Amino acid sequence: MQPARGVELSIHPIAWREEIGNAIDAAKATGAGALNVLASALFFNSRAFIFHRVAALRLPAMYQFPEMAEQGGLIGYSPLVVQLLRDVMSRQLVKLLRGSKPADLPVEQPTKFELVINLRTAKAMGHELPTGLVLRADKVIE
Repeated sequence: MQPARGVELSIHPIAWREEIGNAIDAAKATGAGALNVLASALFFNSRAFIFHRVAALRLPAMYQFPEMAEQGGLIGYSPLVVQLLRDVMSRQLVKLLRGSKPADLPVEQPTKFELVINLRTAKAMGHELPTGLVLRADKVIE
């Protein structure tokens, strides 16, 4: 893709669990400075493998779920999945059970995002994160 703000985006699509390692290796081989691991059940269920592979390559990665940083990833940023299920989904379910038509339900988007940084992972990978970023985090794992 065309570089924007001095950053070139390289996309490595994955359809199967067996392709994850090759995609991470390909990103590193093409000079990736970091990864953005998007939200998907495939990546969430393969998180231990991904954490191990990126750590071995010393490749910083940001995950779409804060919980992933709590479990060994470097950085996680998004709404909390538990909060989404508890707040948004339960409200929608109550409306449906009270007789609302699905087409009449409003589309809701999360308003609270959480930034989690795992300094233990950063240290193990030999990376030092900018102090300003760490100070902005909602949760820091030391």
